[in-house]
Amino acid sequence: MPHQTIFEKSRRGRTGANLPECDVPRVDAAETLGAGALRTSLPLPEVSELDVVRHFTGLSHRNYSIDAGFYPLGSCTMKYNPKVNEKTAAMPGFAGLHPLQPEETAQGALQLIYELQSMLAEICGMDATTLQPSAGAHGELLAMMMVKAYHAERGEAHRNIVVIPDAAHGTNPASAARCNFKVKGIPGNDSGRTDIAALEKALDGNVAAFMLTNPNTVGLFESDIRRICELVHSVGGLVYCDGANMNAMLGLTRPGDMGFDVMHFNLHKTFSTPHGGGGPGCGAVSVKKILEPYLPTPHVVKSVVGDQATYTLDANRPQSIGRIHSFYGAFLLAVRAYTYIRTLGARGIREVGENAVLNANYIRARLADHYEVAFDNQVCMHEVVLSATRQKVQSGVRAMDISKRLMDYGLHPPTNYFPLIVPEALMIEPTETESKQTLDHFIDVMIKIAEEAKDNPELLKTAPHNTVVSRLDETYAVKNLDLRYEPIFTATE
Repeated sequence: MPHQTIFEKSRRGRTGANLPECDVPRVDAAETLGAGALRTSLPLPEVSELDVVRHFTGLSHRNYSIDAGFYPLGSCTMKYNPKVNEKTAAMPGFAGLHPLQPEETAQGALQLIYELQSMLAEICGMDATTLQPSAGAHGELLAMMMVKAYHAERGEAHRNIVVIPDAAHGTNPASAARCNFKVKGIPGNDSGRTDIAALEKALDGNVAAFMLTNPNTVGLFESDIRRICELVHSVGGLVYCDGANMNAMLGLTRPGDMGFDVMHFNLHKTFSTPHGGGGPGCGAVSVKKILEPYLPTPHVVKSVVGDQATYTLDANRPQSIGRIHSFYGAFLLAVRAYTYIRTLGARGIREVGENAVLNANYIRARLADHYEVAFDNQVCMHEVVLSATRQKVQSGVRAMDISKRLMDYGLHPPTNYFPLIVPEALMIEPTETESKQTLDHFIDVMIKIAEEAKDNPELLKTAPHNTVVSRLDETYAVKNLDLRYEPIFTATE
């Protein structure tokens, strides 16, 4: 009998199912499908139901989640998902809907979509919203498709350049390029914001749009945003807001009021719907009036006759760029986001922005003596970007080593090496949902790790030490994935 690993559970003859006898005539599969379509063997694991349950429960305990602990991924906004959202999404009237059923039987769902569209437009200062995009990057793509259609209808299809700052999310240039735009990058200035002189130099009659994240990816608010929008508009271009960092502005300021023409939200970030695990997401897009005709179809609209409101899916929009999602997006995510907004109300939404900014600056202020803070330790928005350059110079400890050591203390690492313009970046977003006690614990651990980097750097360079697996060769793992199950028992077992 070969050596059995702890991971291997399969044994000959074990089963986790008790299927009834087949009650329909048997068909000769070889005759129906052709012998070449049949497997000669199917080496699936043979395990009992109890073994299966214990196996996957054990794996789940090894996973890190926002329900298990602090999850400070910068830019990704891993905030708590209130359980009332899940309860609402599980209501039979929502969870049991079929996307093809008649509109008159789904009026409640269509009303929710319509009201959420309106709420999001109000929150960001725009005029209309679609919930169709399935993620932030999908929303970016939709925005660029609408920008392209807008210029083409105006007889300006020659506008083929999208200007993007060097601190942008990587999906911004990808989305623009996917729409056959040429991407022109511009540098930031010494304060970590858009270089106005570089922007002016990049603008001409061929520019279709400027894509900007605000607050930007170093966690700083673009203080010249009105001037930026005026400059782009002066050459006939449009301004797109990457709304991934909207957490910092909720209830405090609105991109539409700043001069932006189009933006996307991440419902799976800003509005507390589940994030990670492969989705689903929602990259809702809001637009000013000039782009409203180009929104994807169908679009949920409301009509009122007397006291009776009716909600319908309007597909009669000749200027629309068309459908970008099967049916109407990730509906149950919309239910969760709607629940979140209605639960908090206007005052609560504002407190989200206030506390997100307060928490990030609390971390910045307490760690400023122990780590470099990007761009001269300025007041940040919802996230703070630290740098491990001091540790690297003093003892050869890098940002990755610090993050690996955090795992030994039971904490999830922050985002590493992004934004790319900050060397040895540690991008920390505490979100508004974490308590001061949690933040203090994280800060105390980060201070302790800074001390370890000076006194025992090898401890960090070989971390983690008490996790399920030690440090992996991540490059090798990515290039040599092995996801195939192969049984290790012999035929005689």
